Amino acid sequence: MAEIHPTAIVDSTAEIADDVKIGPYCVVGAHVKLGSGCVLHSHVVLGGPSTFGKNNEFFPFAAIGLKTQDLKYKGEPTYLEVGDNNVFRENCNINRSTTPETKTVIGNNNLFLINSHCGHECQVGNNVILSGFAAVAGHCVINDWAIIAGCAAVHQFVRIGEHAMVGGRARIVQDVAPYMIAEGSSLRSVNIVGLQRRGFEEGDIRAIKYAYRKLFLDKKSNMQLNIETLLKEGDEKYVNNPRVQRILQFLRESERGFMH
Repeated sequence: MAEIHPTAIVDSTAEIADDVKIGPYCVVGAHVKLGSGCVLHSHVVLGGPSTFGKNNEFFPFAAIGLKTQDLKYKGEPTYLEVGDNNVFRENCNINRSTTPETKTVIGNNNLFLINSHCGHECQVGNNVILSGFAAVAGHCVINDWAIIAGCAAVHQFVRIGEHAMVGGRARIVQDVAPYMIAEGSSLRSVNIVGLQRRGFEEGDIRAIKYAYRKLFLDKKSNMQLNIETLLKEGDEKYVNNPRVQRILQFLRESERGFMH
C-alpha cells in the first residue's frame, strides 16, 4: 500500500502504485497516475490528467502537470506524459499541453534543477539537464543528452539538438544544432568535452569539427550554400560520417532557422 502522509491530499481519481511515497502537504490532483517507486518529498503539487512512470522523484514546491499558461487554452482536458527516473528539484514547473490533441512529453533520466520551467507541448528526450532557472517556452523540442545551463531562455518552437549545450544566460531564438555549444545568442564551438565524456570516438569528433568549420564559422555566408558546398566539395570521409549526416538532417528540418 502507498505511503501517504496524513497531511497530503490525494484526489479520489488518482492512480497510485503500491510503493509510492507521498510526503507532508503534497497535493495529487485529479487523473494523475504515479508509477512504481515515485517519491514526493513534501509540498509537491501534481495536476492532471498526467501520467508518471517509475522512480520519479519530486522535491518541495515542484508544480508539475498544472494547466498550460497559454492564453488560447479553453479549459478542455489536456495532457502531460512523463517517463521513468526523472528528478524534479525545488520549484520546478512543467505544464500540460494546450489542446487535447497534443501532449507535453518528458522522457527518461532527466534532471530539472531549481526553478526550471518547461512550457506546454514541449518534447523533452532522455538524459537532459535543465539547470537552475533555465526556461524553455512552449512547443520546444529538447533532444537526448542536451544541457540547458542556468538562467538560459529558449524561445517557443526552438529545437535543441542532441548532445548540445546551451550556456548560462543564453538567449536562444533559433535552433541549436546537435553536438554544439551555444553561448549568448550564437554558436561558440563544438561540445568537445561533452562528447568525449559520453564516449564519442575521435573520428566522429573530428568529423563534427570539420562540419562546424565548413557550416558555421563564416557567419555572413548563406547556410544553404554552405550545405551544398560541403556535400559537393567536402572530404567524403567526413561528409559521409553519420554524425555529420545527422547535423545536415537537423538543419534541413529547421523551421525557425538555426544559430550560427
